[in-house]
Amino acid sequence: MKNTEMNQILTAAGVRPNRKLGQNFLIDANFLDWIVRESGAAPGAKILEVGPGFGALTERMLAEGATVTAVEFDHRIAEWLRQNLCPKGLNLIEGDACRVKLDEIYPGTDYKMVSNLPYSAGTVVVANLLDSPNPPEEMVIMLQKEVAMRLAAEPGTHDYGALSVRVQVLYEATPLRIAPPEMFHPRPEVDSCVIRLKRHAEPPSAEYRKKLSTVVRLAFGQRRKKMIKQLSSFAGRETIEAIYEKIGLKEDIRAERVTVDQFRQITDCLLR
Repeated sequence: MKNTEMNQILTAAGVRPNRKLGQNFLIDANFLDWIVRESGAAPGAKILEVGPGFGALTERMLAEGATVTAVEFDHRIAEWLRQNLCPKGLNLIEGDACRVKLDEIYPGTDYKMVSNLPYSAGTVVVANLLDSPNPPEEMVIMLQKEVAMRLAAEPGTHDYGALSVRVQVLYEATPLRIAPPEMFHPRPEVDSCVIRLKRHAEPPSAEYRKKLSTVVRLAFGQRRKKMIKQLSSFAGRETIEAIYEKIGLKEDIRAERVTVDQFRQITDCLLR
């Protein structure tokens, strides 16, 4: 799709892209086709899409035979989707994806999330799903590049933080491909990145993930300080010192140097 074609659709729908909502529509046909191939869209696949825009990705996944449920916040775009893609099989939910219980859309079954996530909501959407009882078995999602790098970051790097640990406890995170600004209309000011999150074969329970989230948020709450101070406010100094000794952590270690497995060990000890 060319910029002129997207402008025609926007005009017909009465939509002016909203920067606050992160409305940057992917228009590169080759890149869209590649995402669909990576997504595994096929008959029987259940797919959640957040921020479908005017359905460039949605229509391709429907054409592959997938069941697609999309959550769209903008009522004008939602109306366009009702008229143009719901007759082709799209299940549409009009609402704020940060508030919709996404994990209840496909209850009791595996599903995937495949989305060009709005910059304004992408991190919140992913974070909400990390603690949910029914997270997607796989996500193939487009995010702002720096956010995607945080999800896959390794210990000791600048990007490694609480969200990195929370993601990697549940998923294997693999950045796939960079999308430069010229692939979008309107052009964003930053690069985007498609990342694959593939759920581990034996994922921890939602209760466990919520406890771990509490631990890592405290640990990274003051990155430049020793992690033991923050954790002691949660479980007491003596308890944390005993855990450190058991798993071989030095008392002066900072959160950015602690591996995902070590955070799991800390959480395991606190749950006993």
